[in-house]
Amino acid sequence: MKLISDKNNANKWSGHMSKPSLAASTTKKAIYERIARQRDVPKAELMDEFRMTSSSLTRLLEEMTDEGWIVEAGLGQSTGGRKPILYQINPTQKVIFGLEISRLYSALGLFDLEMNTLSFCRWTMDGAMTPERLVNYISSSMDTMLAEHHLDKSKVAGIGVGAVGPLDRHKGYILNPLYFPAAGWSDVPICELLENTTGIRAILENGANTALIGEHWVLRNDNIQHMLYVHAGTGLRSAMMSNGNLVHGAVDMEGSIGQMIIQTDGPRLHNMGNYGALEAFASVQALEKQVRAQRNMRRDRLTSTEGLESDVVHFDMLVEALNQGDPFIHEIFTQSASYMGIGLANLINILHPETVILGGALINAHRIYYDTAISVAQKNIYYFPEYQPTFSKGILQENAVSMGAAVMVFKQLQI
Repeated sequence: MKLISDKNNANKWSGHMSKPSLAASTTKKAIYERIARQRDVPKAELMDEFRMTSSSLTRLLEEMTDEGWIVEAGLGQSTGGRKPILYQINPTQKVIFGLEISRLYSALGLFDLEMNTLSFCRWTMDGAMTPERLVNYISSSMDTMLAEHHLDKSKVAGIGVGAVGPLDRHKGYILNPLYFPAAGWSDVPICELLENTTGIRAILENGANTALIGEHWVLRNDNIQHMLYVHAGTGLRSAMMSNGNLVHGAVDMEGSIGQMIIQTDGPRLHNMGNYGALEAFASVQALEKQVRAQRNMRRDRLTSTEGLESDVVHFDMLVEALNQGDPFIHEIFTQSASYMGIGLANLINILHPETVILGGALINAHRIYYDTAISVAQKNIYYFPEYQPTFSKGILQENAVSMGAAVMVFKQLQI
């Protein structure tokens, strides 16, 4: 059913009349998103918020119900008259795929419209995982997930992709990311490849942004307007939300935080980027490089890698040694976390977020890294303690990128 203007037909309903106006369509989407934010929403609450007449709102609610976007969810508490009808979105109207593409691993989730996870898988990005092989693997995994839930592809609203940058979001390209194990990850038309292989529309955003979108979604009832997300892993990535909206710069360079100079006469990582950049002190590669250098100078006391060549010292070995209480590795991680805290303080002093969410392999390696980084950041926040942002590892944590990518598709649904 379509809503038509009073001028044309005195507020009558018809399935054969003209399409709704842009204003009606926009209002309809806004009402749908409002219901999605809060389960079991009464009509009166929607009327107050959108300042609509009862008859106009009733028509839109009936239209969305007839089309399957929302359902009646019982009756609410009476305030003196009839008990109000409650509305909620229909989570099975569509499903959405959320995809994370990262250097160490990638992940694919299938979500309903309430962002409940229906299926999920994660895999390692090894030296054989070229873009073409990845897309074929994703397509096969999608078919398996849909078959498990007896769903047709027509039920899929889209594929949201959160990927390592830099990107061209509008063209759907992964440009020239560093440190991918496999070859071929330069100027990759990832959205086109996915669409041609799966037949499903794909949209692209950098992974830090989709992680922030996901974490903001699960905290949506807290009405947080200003959030900062920092991911510390193979590289450093960040994202910022202001007034509830993502902050996009003139170029899409999510890894620029890694080039923040924190020591003017400091080293460079792999002879690239700025001297004294944060990534040379606080990244997985920086820790591995430092341990290898110490071994070459015969100063390494890392017992778990004795007898191995220095170039095979990897992060998982360092984490194992840290968890076993190795004092040298403990010192390395603590120093790195202190530098991370300085970088966080610099961002916080500029952006003034309400909430700071930290993620990534380094943050999750051991509690000492997270605690040290926060402690150092707090000591260097200019207005501390009067201004104290909330720190956390987030609710979604390692699933934030994929769910946030699905939320991105959800926000673009045509209702």
